[in-house]
Amino acid sequence: MNDDALDSYEQEILAAFEQRKLKPVPNVEAEIAAAREAAANTLELRRQVDICLTEQDFDLASIRAVEDGIPCQTLLASIIHKYLSGRLVERRL
Repeated sequence: MNDDALDSYEQEILAAFEQRKLKPVPNVEAEIAAAREAAANTLELRRQVDICLTEQDFDLASIRAVEDGIPCQTLLASIIHKYLSGRLVERRL
């Protein structure tokens, strides 16, 4: 691999790999499955929908999106996907 094609972050990762400093993640199978699902979801066709939210729900979603470092629409799409696929777990606050 041509190291010149890598940015500084990628070169750092490659150096750590070559020096055998990287450690496997726990539950590697689950991590691989999650990465595959994320890749598949990225490649899926998307449809745009309009949704009306209360001001309070919109504000809460916006705050959570900022905390998670993702766009608000991405957060809402993730919530809907998890609910529809049965992976959204209810928890008491």
